[in-house]
This record gives sequence, C-alpha cells and structure tokens, in this order.
Amino acid sequence: MTKTYRGSCHCGAVQFEADIDLATGTNKCNCSICRKRRTWNIIVKPEQFRLLSGADALTDYQFGSGSAHHLFCKHCGCAPFGKGHIPAIGGDFVGVSLASLDDIETTELAAAPVRYLDGRANNWFEEPTDKAIL
Repeated sequence: MTKTYRGSCHCGAVQFEADIDLATGTNKCNCSICRKRRTWNIIVKPEQFRLLSGADALTDYQFGSGSAHHLFCKHCGCAPFGKGHIPAIGGDFVGVSLASLDDIETTELAAAPVRYLDGRANNWFEEPTDKAIL
C-alpha cells in the first residue's frame, strides 16, 4: 500500500515528501559509502518524490561511475535522499533514507522486507556474506 511520508535532514533545512510502498522492499548495501553511512533506503521513481524545501542546502557527492548523486545537507551533514540513473534498476530513481522519514512508525519499519545488496563486490543482485553488520 502506497503512503505519503514526510522527511527531513537533522536541522530541518531539507524537507521532502515521498509516496512509498514499503511492501516493495527496502535496501541495505555493503558498498563503500552505504556501509559507512549504514544506509537503509527504499527506491522510488522521481515522480513519487517531492523536494519541498532546501535545494540550496544540498551538497552533491559522486564517485565511481557517477551514476548516483549522494546528496547531503551542508548544514547538518545528514543524507536524507540520493538520486541517479541506473538502467539495471529501471533508470531514474530516488533513494530515500528510511531514517530520515519523520512520520514513519517503528512497526512499519519492522515489517518492511529488506534486500541485502553486495555492492562491495559490484554484485548488486546477490546478498553479501557479511549482511549481519548492515
């Protein structure tokens, strides 16, 4: 079931809303940046995401192929979402950090299916052997 959630960075400079269906599955990845950030996100299409305020507060970090924009607030450092284009997952996407959602219930998070991605080995569609630490 799709539900509209509101989210923000820690200082509140960046505000957004997104139409999310948690039943489609969430993601935890072991690639170099996701592991350090302990990222837990859900992928939505750009039309399901609306930046309400704070575009000027966002800073973009890219590495590797440059296919993803790892956005974070220049004031508080939080990374509430990222975006990019990866053909293997359907093209344009927004990756919403579940920790940045202000109005999500812990019971909703606990019930959400989790996919573990082996980004460290560039084997994105397989589970890593070290998923217990993600």
